[in-house]
Amino acid sequence: MKSTAFQGKLLTSALFVSCSLALTLTNPSELNATSYDYIIVGAGTSGLALANRLTEDPAISVLVLEAGISDDNVVPVMAPFLGPTVTPNTPYDWNYTVIPQVGLDGRSFPYPRGRILGGSSSANYMIHQYGTNENWDRMAKVTKDSGWSWNNMKKYIERHENFIEPLDGHNTTDQFIPSLHSYSGTLDISLYVATQDIDNRVITTTQQLREFPYNEDISGIDNDLLGIGWAQSSMSKGVRASSSTSYLAAANSRPNLTVLINAMVTKLLPTGASGGLRSFRNVEFVDARTAKVTPTFQVQAKKEVILSAGSVGTPQILQLSGIGAAEDLAPLGIPVLVENPHVGRNLQDHPLLPNIFTVHENTSMDHILRDPIAVQAGITEWAESRSGFITNNVINNLGFQRLHPTVLEAFTDPSAGPHTPHFEIIFANYWLDPVTPIPATGSYFTILTAVLTPTSRGTVKIRSTNPFDAPLINPNMLGTAFDAHVMREAIKAIKRFASAPAWDDYITGVVGKFWSHSDATLDAHARQHTTTVFHPTSSASMTSHASTEGVVNPDLTVKGTEGLRIVDLSVVPFIPSCHPQGTAYLVAERAADLLKLHHRMNYIDDLAPQFVIA
Repeated sequence: MKSTAFQGKLLTSALFVSCSLALTLTNPSELNATSYDYIIVGAGTSGLALANRLTEDPAISVLVLEAGISDDNVVPVMAPFLGPTVTPNTPYDWNYTVIPQVGLDGRSFPYPRGRILGGSSSANYMIHQYGTNENWDRMAKVTKDSGWSWNNMKKYIERHENFIEPLDGHNTTDQFIPSLHSYSGTLDISLYVATQDIDNRVITTTQQLREFPYNEDISGIDNDLLGIGWAQSSMSKGVRASSSTSYLAAANSRPNLTVLINAMVTKLLPTGASGGLRSFRNVEFVDARTAKVTPTFQVQAKKEVILSAGSVGTPQILQLSGIGAAEDLAPLGIPVLVENPHVGRNLQDHPLLPNIFTVHENTSMDHILRDPIAVQAGITEWAESRSGFITNNVINNLGFQRLHPTVLEAFTDPSAGPHTPHFEIIFANYWLDPVTPIPATGSYFTILTAVLTPTSRGTVKIRSTNPFDAPLINPNMLGTAFDAHVMREAIKAIKRFASAPAWDDYITGVVGKFWSHSDATLDAHARQHTTTVFHPTSSASMTSHASTEGVVNPDLTVKGTEGLRIVDLSVVPFIPSCHPQGTAYLVAERAADLLKLHHRMNYIDDLAPQFVIA
């Protein structure tokens, strides 16, 4: 969800002010040790949450290696409304590009991933959800591990989430269900803090059209996602709340936690074998600022290495280390240490399509966003008093829908269950199109549609042995008839939504041809304008211990290895039918418990001989 013009206006206007974040090391020479109990690769959403939980035990030492830079003083990251300026083509992004997409007329486009402390939690649009209970229960069924079921996973909400009063102090009655939420966790979550002109129209439409019911709470906590509701965002007092500003900041004073930024991991090194499993406890990295593969540095994990580099970075590191498909590694001269053809496969993502309406002049935010002086004034107001539109997320309302049963008759339903949505609709009170820049004049209203249950499967493959070479990323957007059909039905749904009486005195027309009654024209519109919400998952999928498919076991250990786990969204076998930031945090919370239990069991095993009675 990017607009080039929008990004440029805000970036050129951004002030840089200081915020208090955890101190980090910037050079390998600053490390006071080369051996740690756990080494976490990636200081992103899951990685920093895991680092926090593991270092709650003062006897456990943890090193986090992050290729990106610090988030300190970075206003586009800090200020909620500036989220669209963090990526792409910035120092805070990996600046990936997907290969030409067959399902999108051969188009290619940027593929944002945060390269900064906090990872994509510092670069996303902060929408916070957990998915449906059906999403989690399916994961438990596929992995044959009931620990991944919602009945178990929902307990982590209490220690993860800290739901706070919105900064503007508005009445939140009926905008969320208080009994579902936690008020004592680590990450601050808030409702909107500044209204937009379309808010009342969106909610009024839910009263006018039965097809779009109002959903009082769309977090997914013991409540399905279906319907239209108010966005819940990871922001606090006018500032983004990321894994860096929350989990890392809470562990700031712990001497057993070390975070090294500018550390680009090049590969994992084998450290022997045990019981037919190859051990990987040595991590090789370089100074990312040099963009050179030498000199290299090495650190060793006494217990385990944990990859938290995300659905692109994690399979890339596995493949560089000789863990993957022989057909991918052999042509590059990489010895296959652990043959696994599933590494980098099963990539899933949510295709995103903007559908833009024209509205009465100066009734949207476009006239503000085009004006550098107005934007500068908004940023100054935010910096000085944490007030104004810059304190708010870019959207206030969103909704989730299922296909009509008659539409589903032609397909096998890929959703996790009857309460899981097939598509999402997102409302923005301005021009929001990643493909087409905003026109010089006019006022616009965007309803974005996203496919939430894609059947398309893509790949991540390294192209060389150089870790600085971006991998070949193919999310295979709209690559199946089902996905294209869902997007078409989503377009038809938002056209019905925009035809409600609530919009009669607001919408004046449409941009492009999506108002057509021709399915072929709607499909063409989707192929020409779809990109990504940047929610990649499942490229190192979890399966049962007995399965020969997948990359990790239900305890997140990498199949065929010892001393190596993966803790990020690459492990979920199916993409969650929501914005998956909350899912990533909960995966990390359970991973911490799995690691702590494993550590305790090993400790007991070590002591066992002392308690043997002769």
